[in-house]
Amino acid sequence: MILIVDDKSENIISLGKTLEYNGFQVDTAASGEEALRKVLKNTYDLIILDVQMPDMDGYEVAENVLGSSKSKDIPIIFLSAVNTDKRFVKKGYDSGAIDYLVKPVDVDILLLKVRILSLLGEQTRKLKHAEAELTERNHQLHATLQALPQIAYSATAYGKLEYVNMKWYEYAMDDDSWPQGKCDDLDISQAWVRLVRERVAFEKEVQIADLRSGAERYYLWRAVPMVVDQHVSHWVGTFTDIHEQKIANELLEQKVSERTHELSEKNKQLQAANLELQQFTTVASHDLKEPLRKVQMFVDMIRQKELAAGLPELNDYLQRINSSTGRMMGLLDDLLQYSRLSGEDQFVPTDLNRVLADVLEDLQLSRNEKSADIVYDQLPVIQSLPGQMRQVFQNIISNSLKFSRPGVDPQIKITATHKEECPFINPVINPGPYIRIDVADNGIGFDEKYLNKIFVLFQRLNTRDKYEGTGIGLAVTKKIIENHHGHIFATSRENEGTTFTMILSINGPQTKYRS
Repeated sequence: MILIVDDKSENIISLGKTLEYNGFQVDTAASGEEALRKVLKNTYDLIILDVQMPDMDGYEVAENVLGSSKSKDIPIIFLSAVNTDKRFVKKGYDSGAIDYLVKPVDVDILLLKVRILSLLGEQTRKLKHAEAELTERNHQLHATLQALPQIAYSATAYGKLEYVNMKWYEYAMDDDSWPQGKCDDLDISQAWVRLVRERVAFEKEVQIADLRSGAERYYLWRAVPMVVDQHVSHWVGTFTDIHEQKIANELLEQKVSERTHELSEKNKQLQAANLELQQFTTVASHDLKEPLRKVQMFVDMIRQKELAAGLPELNDYLQRINSSTGRMMGLLDDLLQYSRLSGEDQFVPTDLNRVLADVLEDLQLSRNEKSADIVYDQLPVIQSLPGQMRQVFQNIISNSLKFSRPGVDPQIKITATHKEECPFINPVINPGPYIRIDVADNGIGFDEKYLNKIFVLFQRLNTRDKYEGTGIGLAVTKKIIENHHGHIFATSRENEGTTFTMILSINGPQTKYRS
């Protein structure tokens, strides 16, 4: 908006109409006092001021306008038809006017100057507003930095410090100096110069010295460039005390290293102990079997020589002795097999279809005796221990055949389901995808209150006179699945059947976790 100040109404009307016609907003004042009141209330881009006015002339008005902090940047044009002498023109410029025009004035020249000066006034006002906002933001930034518990600072786009908080002076001599310390083998100040050139945010771990005690402490040095219109306008940075955390981490790393070394030594001792145990088990099994063989041999000799002929009670005793020694030898074989489960460690691609076919062939006689019907899905190739997987299928299917219901032909169904996730398996040790294998039968089943017993060594849910066995088979099966870092469980209903479920990783456990 343009303010026209003139004591003659005809001049105001003439000039006002001309400016309004050319797109300018116009306000008027008929005296210097009125002009000053309006300047205090309103914002103007330009003032066109008459020189010769009663009570307060144009020079005095200009000096008052330009003497106020609110209006000091408003450009002023003097317009006079009387005071045309050079000394009056000079006085006008001395009072702060931008221009001094004498009447009659060329309208085109006037409009050009008005347009330029009003635009200049508008730009000046916007610039002042932007400066005020910037000052306020700087005050807010400085207040924020001062409130931080860290060492904090701001710097120009080229890295010159412009503000530091009080914490800074605990580590630096003044607001032109940097804390004493090293960053990437450079002094902090040298590292700062290099990092500013890169114009990207950074985070560095440094050690800086406390000026009072001289003690060095660990700090995390961060700085972020503030970007305006794709150009860095300034930097904001902090030094955060991480000394206790760093010391704690170093102590923790030391403890972890010591513990890892201890575990490594214990692991070596355990491996040696396992090897000794396997050797002992093999020898002990052989030595324990030897007396049993002799018992069986002497029983056979008594029978062959017919020393018990005519003594039916003795024959019964001999039969019981033979049966008991046979069970004992079977038990020793199972124990030896159980102790050797952790010895095989070569995971290879294993076609479970081939493994299952071999097991079914081995069980052909039992299947025929029981008239069993066994159906199964196509199984995948997985990374596994083939011998152990064969034992798993052998034990579970043998159980289904053994614990069939009297008078009911066994029906065994083996299904396979692919799964991407499994809540029972640690994906870090044993990543997916997974295969779920269910072996379901229609046998005698069991009460599920015994679920926690069926995989325990030597636990039996049925008496030996009804069903043969050592109570080791399912314990072996569970240990094999654990060797593969998989999961196995069972569901069952009495007189309806049992389902054993195994979940295994198709790609096998991570190499470092393979037993």
